[in-house]
Formats: sequence, C-alpha cells, structure tokens
Amino acid sequence: MSEARRRTRGGGVKMAAAVLLFAAGFALANRFQLVHSVLYRFAAGDPASAAAAFAFLAVQAAVLLALICLLPRRWCAALLALAGASILVNLGYGQVVGAPLDAATLGWMLAEARQAGAAAGEFGAPLLFAVVQTALALALLAAARVLARQSGWLPAWPRALPPLLILLIAPSLAARLLGLWPESAERNLYGLGWEVVTAEAPPPRAAPALRPTREGAALAPRHIVWVVDESVAQAPFERIIAPLIADIPHLDFGVAASMANCSAPAHVALRSGVDVRRAGPQTDLRRTPSIWGYARAAGYRTLLIDGQTSGAPQNLLLPPERALIDTVLSMKGGIDTDLQIADRLNAEIKRPGRTFSYAVLRGVHFQYRDHYPLGTIPADAPAARQYATALAWSKRRFFARLLAGVDRRDVAIVYTSDHGQNLTPGALPHCSREPVADEFRVPLLAFLPARFAEAYAQAPRKGHSASQILPATLGWMGYDKALAAARYDNDLTQPSARYVWFGRAVIPLRAGDEVEVHAGKRFPGMK
Repeated sequence: MSEARRRTRGGGVKMAAAVLLFAAGFALANRFQLVHSVLYRFAAGDPASAAAAFAFLAVQAAVLLALICLLPRRWCAALLALAGASILVNLGYGQVVGAPLDAATLGWMLAEARQAGAAAGEFGAPLLFAVVQTALALALLAAARVLARQSGWLPAWPRALPPLLILLIAPSLAARLLGLWPESAERNLYGLGWEVVTAEAPPPRAAPALRPTREGAALAPRHIVWVVDESVAQAPFERIIAPLIADIPHLDFGVAASMANCSAPAHVALRSGVDVRRAGPQTDLRRTPSIWGYARAAGYRTLLIDGQTSGAPQNLLLPPERALIDTVLSMKGGIDTDLQIADRLNAEIKRPGRTFSYAVLRGVHFQYRDHYPLGTIPADAPAARQYATALAWSKRRFFARLLAGVDRRDVAIVYTSDHGQNLTPGALPHCSREPVADEFRVPLLAFLPARFAEAYAQAPRKGHSASQILPATLGWMGYDKALAAARYDNDLTQPSARYVWFGRAVIPLRAGDEVEVHAGKRFPGMK
C-alpha cells in the first residue's frame, strides 16, 4: 500500500472517529430532546413526528459539526462556550424536572430566579451531575474537532467565515419561521431567550365588569387581607398549626385545591380571578380586572407585601397589574420574616380607612433547613421532619400576632398557600411535570366578622378551590354575590364548580398563544 493511500486511510479512520465522538457528545447534550421528541413519540405510535424531530436534530447536529471543524480556534472556543452554557441549562433543568426546556418554562424560570439558591441547595446532586454531563459533552465535541482537523479531510476555506455564521443561525430561524422542532440544546437557550425578551407588551387590564351594591358596600369590612403562604401543605398544617389556633374563632374550609403546583402560576391565577366554567387554552389572565381593580373600585387602598423578594416584583406581576397597586412593600428577611409581616399587617388593619392587602409569606420553601435555627434538629434529619420543623417555626406565633388587638368586626382575612408539597423521599416537592395531588392540597381558612361568618356555618370541608377566594371576597366587598359566582366560581358556601389549574405556561407570550390549563371535576393530581 502506498504512503498516500495509508495517509488517506488513516485520515478516514480519524474522521470516522471524530464523527462518532461528536455524535456521542451531541446525543448526551440533547438526551432530553431525543427522549421526549423522538423516543416518546415513536412509542406513542407517532412515527412521522418522531422521524421529523430526529431529522431536524440531525440537521442541527450537522451544522454544529461543520462549525466545530471549520471555524478558527478562537471562534470555535467561543462557540463551545456559548453552546456549553445552553447545554448546562438544558441538562440542569431536565435532570431535576425530567423534561426539555421551552419558552414558557424559561419565562417561568426567570420569574422564579429568586429561588435559584434554594434550588441549588436542594438539588445539588442532580445539578452537579448536569455539570459533569455538560463537561463530558463539550470534551467529546472538542475531541471531535481535534481528530477531524488531523484527518486531512477538511477543505481549506480561508474565506468561509461569513457563510459559516449564516449557517450558525439558520436552524434557529427555521425553528421560528417554519415551526420546526425541537431546537437542539446547544442553541435553544438563546432562541427561547429571544422569544421571551421580544414577547409583546402585556395588554391593559380590563375594568371591573361589576359594581358594588349600596347595601353590600354598607356591610363591607374596612380591611380585607389575603395571606398567601409558601409551600404549606394542608395535612401538615392541620396536624401542626391548626391546634395552635383552635381557640381563635375562624372558619376552616378543610383541604382546598391550589390553582397550580408552582408559585408563579398559582399567584397569577389567584390575583387575576378565573372563570372556572369556561377556562381553556385561550384563557388570558393578563386581561382580567384582577382583585386589585375590584378592590379599588370598591374604595379600598391596595397593598402588596412580599416576604420573598426585594427589587422588581415577582410571580409574573406585569406592569399593567402593578399600576393598580397603591403600595408594594418588600419585606424579605430571615427566618422570622413571617412574624414581621404579621406585625405589619396588624398595624395596617388598625388604621383608619379601607385597605385590601395581599401578603406573600416567606413560608417553608425548600431547602427546608433554611427556615429554622441551625441545630434545632439534626442536620441529617429526613426531609419530612425538616419540613415539619420549618412549618412549626414559621407559623408558631403568626396568627396570634396578626390578630392581636384587632377589632374582628371590621376585618376579613383569608389564609391559604400557593401550593402543597410532595414529601415522598426522592420526589420533586412541587412544580413537577406530572404532579400528584399532594402538590395541590393546601389549607384554606377565613377569619371573618360574624355577619359574614354565619353564611358559612354549614359550608363543606372538602371540594373547595383557591378559585373561590376571589368571588367570595367580592361579596364581602359589596359586589353582588350571585353575579360574582356566575362570573368566576361558587362562593365558599359550596364546593367549587370546576377544578382548574395552570402549568408554567400560564401567561401567553403573544396574543393568541395557548396557555397550559387543566380542568375537570376530579381533584388536581388524582389519577
């Protein structure tokens, strides 16, 4: 065999090895795209969609291989750095949640950025595994470049940079202009980020369609408060906290269904009000009057207290809704934040005038050990014990301080939580892609003046939903109860007309986009 043939053959072996190394790195980076868009669809009896998804991933792989092999060294290093950041986010999210990234999820992640530290602590092991996978994928891609350039099979294109850059963005344009999918992991962070950044400006909130009646307004309490806790599940609350408030007159509506198993969509739905009988994929909660609009129309000054964040509002509080809130107060602090909020609310409801207050408590979000003093229990205690300890510390004197010296005849207070918790060892506590009922089970209490409490004496202790809080509150504010119930959901005197819950895609990025909404007679998460 001639020297030239040996070199050609050796180069071919190196090129083949480079392609294999690249394929392994690309598959590792895109394992969630391959599983969900190809394997799952094929297993579900949809081979056409599986083949189309695989073909588009193959095209993106070919583009990435060409760029890695042909770009100058510095350009290739920059490309791999950008690809690595996107791959890391994809694998990190997928490793925890078990699903690929999309625009709605990215928007939700940005809205929940305040929990990044807690998530890093709670899911350290899967996130570290994602870092290892990302490093391995990048190493395989870099090794593929080295072998390919040693093979002697690459064309010499000294002026190829402009067409290569065009080639770089072509798949992302195809994904958006032609609707091709899935976008591969090394690039989708930037494409999805562009979609989130360029989303249309939120529409203005609709004006309240109802008006308070004269008779109802005369009976309305001067102060109404919604207290929304964080990650408080109904069963542990009933076991640990309910006995502590047994001597305080209140209404306990038993287990209620939250309107999401994630914080942001739960708060958006609660604040916006949901027409549960007609809710569907076209429901746009950006356009509803919201509780703020109704409160202001009824003559209440509006106040939002947030115990979880400082700076920009969280939980998808968009500018048109923010404009309806007279005062936004950040009270993010340490493990005693909720007691400080109780004191502030107590002072607020002793003042003259009329106020509607919405308080977001610090609660007991994971990591649970961050919510009680160090050393209270052993550091290696099971998660369920950590959770119970955090709940007991968080609420130990909350209700007593909230109600201390308050004239109960002129104050109405609702207490609930944004979502429940799945305390099964090894499970994602909430916000899982296939949620279980425990992620929706929340407490629902009301501290009402006697003139309102009497109506709920025979109310059931099951079948309720957080969607009933808004129409019930409208009745207390002086709006026609029957009209409020017809527009949203039954009053708390009855079970919910229909369970409705939202996923991460609760807010459309553009008019006409569908949202992730589920509805039915069965309690959320029940199989």
